[in-house]
Amino acid sequence: MKSKSIISTLLLSFALVGSLLSSPALAWWDKDWAYRTPIKLDTTSTGAATGQALDQVPLLVRLHTGNFSFLDSKIDGSDIRFVAGDDTTPLKYQIEKFDPANNLAFIWVMLPKLEANAKTQSLQMYYGNDSASAGDAQGMYDVNQLVVLHFRDKDSFKDATAYANPVTVKGVTVKGGAEIASGAVFNGQSSLSIAATPANAFAASGGFTFSAWVNSAASQQGVLFARQAGGIEIGLDAAGMYARVGDGKNSLARAETPLAPGSWHHLAVTASDKLIVYLDGKQVASMPVTLPALNGEMVVGAAADGSHAFKGEMDEVRIAKTAYPADWFVAEMGSEGPSGKLLSYAESEGNEGGSKSYFGTILHSVTLDGWVVIGILMVMAAISWVVMIGKGLVIRRMAQDNAQFMASYHKLAADPGALDRDDVAENESASDFDKALFGAHDHYQSSPIYRIYHVGVQEIKHRFGTTDPAKVRDATLSPQAIEAIRATLDATLTRENQRLNKQMVLLTIAISGGPFLGLLGTVVGVMITFAAIAAAGDVNVNAIAPGIAAALVATVAGLAVAIPALFGYNYLASRIKDIHADMQVFVDEFIGRVAERYQGVETTRGIRLQRGAA
Repeated sequence: MKSKSIISTLLLSFALVGSLLSSPALAWWDKDWAYRTPIKLDTTSTGAATGQALDQVPLLVRLHTGNFSFLDSKIDGSDIRFVAGDDTTPLKYQIEKFDPANNLAFIWVMLPKLEANAKTQSLQMYYGNDSASAGDAQGMYDVNQLVVLHFRDKDSFKDATAYANPVTVKGVTVKGGAEIASGAVFNGQSSLSIAATPANAFAASGGFTFSAWVNSAASQQGVLFARQAGGIEIGLDAAGMYARVGDGKNSLARAETPLAPGSWHHLAVTASDKLIVYLDGKQVASMPVTLPALNGEMVVGAAADGSHAFKGEMDEVRIAKTAYPADWFVAEMGSEGPSGKLLSYAESEGNEGGSKSYFGTILHSVTLDGWVVIGILMVMAAISWVVMIGKGLVIRRMAQDNAQFMASYHKLAADPGALDRDDVAENESASDFDKALFGAHDHYQSSPIYRIYHVGVQEIKHRFGTTDPAKVRDATLSPQAIEAIRATLDATLTRENQRLNKQMVLLTIAISGGPFLGLLGTVVGVMITFAAIAAAGDVNVNAIAPGIAAALVATVAGLAVAIPALFGYNYLASRIKDIHADMQVFVDEFIGRVAERYQGVETTRGIRLQRGAA
């Protein structure tokens, strides 16, 4: 009763702790959407470390088979929605590329505020609504963003900002395989130009930012961006990247790091009271400047007069009339870079709060006969785990009590029965498991060696009435009596071995029977799948695949039962073998001591005979 109450208390405690640690899931934003994927943001040293909060930050969400199920979304991704961490506020977004055939998508999401040095911020991506239409992407960028060119396959040179600046293309082409989906290819004679408008004018001493992903085709002197003669120019030469304002004599900022041809780099330049150059998110050059008013045509890929045209590729060209801080480009690298760690994707959740994965789809397709087999295997798995855990605890306790008993036994002097005690009635009726966990261990109740010793001492007491050396000083045992005691000890050792191996057969059943039961479930499931296809007359991969996959779940379940049971059985068998060897050694040692102490002529029950008596 005591052990049952303790176990009940432990289970109740675990349940209480689990309920305290569990946190309620966020409410579902809209029940019409079937799935959502939590996206976590990390602006600490383990992600994209930012020291200040940033406003209106565009984040790149990369989707692939590892973090998104394209089968559960519409073919064009028009059902995708993004919601803030409160699971209430919708976020604006733009789909740059959605390719379910290759399981790849690039989506830009505008985050109103990116917290600094935090791991607590997140957003939710919803999908799985066949009746949803494409979301509204207008007004995603704030008024400071003048030009954003994604170079999408569709509308390749369309400005993504609300200004919708017309772009004049001179020899520039678009191809896939850029840093982010598609990119623009400049052949050394081509360029893009954005006409001057009042909205695009930069005030004197105002702010300016240019950023782009650049892949230079060769070492060259090429201009990436320019605005009017004597204005601002950003480019590459043999020494590396440079930026200059005016004539550049006293306002030239240069990064003395040549860019290796054939590799993508993120380049950015800001200008206000300083001209700062950033390479791959890090500041590499700085120079105090006074920015003049800029209101001429903007050229990408060549100088203002069309000379020094760039040769290579560019992607994600952005021009803004504000000077973004250094942390802005850290966030861009963390979001857009190939090894960026700003965003991490959790497992998708179903509308009822469950996880959504291929395995969930497979389980949904398991037939009744498969569930019957899986249910039997689950029972077998539970039994095998109970046996392994229980037997492991018992054997561990046995080994400890054996060691304690042997240490005390080797300290005995004259009386070989000094350690013998009768067990109390409660302990005699208790199971090995209860003894191991809750029983008293003042006289080695869990030790099988002690139980053999107890039987041996009782055999001596049966012949002499006591083991006290003072009372049996002249007592002797014949060789036949010693052999009789050995036989009794061997019988006890055999019973202890049976006790040690009790319930081990359940593990052998799980090891050998689990895979065969799983195979039976798989074969029956495959038969039913093909029978259903034959009856329907529709040979379709989409019809076959779920049934076959579901049938194979039974085999997986069988192996999941057998493999842990196999490891547990081998471990327990080796421990049992060690305890058995210790018992055999003790029997020989005990008989040796008895023979040495009581060797002599034959005795009868309760009567001591002196040496040489008739």
